[in-house]
Amino acid sequence: MAPHKDTSSPAGSYTGWSNNINSPFRPNTSSTLELGTATPADSQSSLSSSYDSTSLDTEFRMARPLVPGVYVPTICFFEPGSENVDTAAISRHAVRLAEAGVTGLATQGSNGEAVHLTHDERSLVTSTTRKALNNAGFPHLPVIVGCGSQSTRETIQLCTEAWKSGGDYALVLPPAYYATLFAPAAQTILEYFTTVADASPIPIIIYNFPGAVNGLDLSSDIIVKLAEHPNIVGVKLTCGNTGKLNRVAAATRKMTKNYDPKRPEFLVLAGSADFSIQSLVAGGHGILAGLANIAPRACIKTIELYEAGQVAEAQEWQDVVSRGDWVAIQSGVIGVKAGMQSWMGYGGYARSPLPKPTAEQSKSWKEGFRELVMLEKAL
Repeated sequence: MAPHKDTSSPAGSYTGWSNNINSPFRPNTSSTLELGTATPADSQSSLSSSYDSTSLDTEFRMARPLVPGVYVPTICFFEPGSENVDTAAISRHAVRLAEAGVTGLATQGSNGEAVHLTHDERSLVTSTTRKALNNAGFPHLPVIVGCGSQSTRETIQLCTEAWKSGGDYALVLPPAYYATLFAPAAQTILEYFTTVADASPIPIIIYNFPGAVNGLDLSSDIIVKLAEHPNIVGVKLTCGNTGKLNRVAAATRKMTKNYDPKRPEFLVLAGSADFSIQSLVAGGHGILAGLANIAPRACIKTIELYEAGQVAEAQEWQDVVSRGDWVAIQSGVIGVKAGMQSWMGYGGYARSPLPKPTAEQSKSWKEGFRELVMLEKAL
């Protein structure tokens, strides 16, 4: 994992939302993106994509609260040769994960190869996932959608498209391409997330993943400040910093008037399965981790054992999960797909220009996942 930094921002660098944010994207009282009022019929804004599919029926738009547990950033599958999005495989995989007992799914993450997809394909993947869950009897499972972009405008557009495609929450990375030009004291980051949250028709989950954004690592101060926004409801911490996780979890818990551990107002998730137990000790609420594509039941069992007070046994499971996650971290989506192909018979290849694994790599990764898969199959 990328090294982390968690220095506090200078004192006095924060002011109230209404005083420090002036953006052309902030909706007025008649905006079609005003929270709680947007409908499929009135969501045609200048930020909409060219996605030609009809918005999902209103029966798909039920309340799906974020609760503690295991969330999975799903793999995106492609047809051999053409590299077209394989909707049949996406549907089967979503149902497999739901049947394993996961708490929710996320599309358009790093494992979902969001950077390789057009806007239309992103919408297709999300709507396919939502429909598959509903048709299989899992309408209650929330779908989180990766919506981060380098511009505020496109991020809002992606959030709007995610909502129209059946997404319940937007997972948003901070922009980083022009980070050296950002205003001091994290003011640009604060304005970015606030403006997106103001305009998004679905709630926002902050995504802190320094490795994906040129080393930009949000401090606990920034995350806690952003948590005050009513449309920012959680954070995924892939930085691996359990101290930061603890500070965010403790601060947001104190910000809640009547804290309910079974339904927290601000969900704090670890971004990798290799520190599942550590995140729980620090006050976190679970994981949003790519390894669960391969071993969802093992990830769930690790957390269940800890919560049941069986700490020694939970540690043993965590040891196996961590070793498997190290293989996934080192090999990335190429290795995760190769592992799935070897052990589950599906997975395929990543989209170009990512290379196909060599026979030697596939064999190595298969063996690297063996212990974890055997544990998964025993459940």
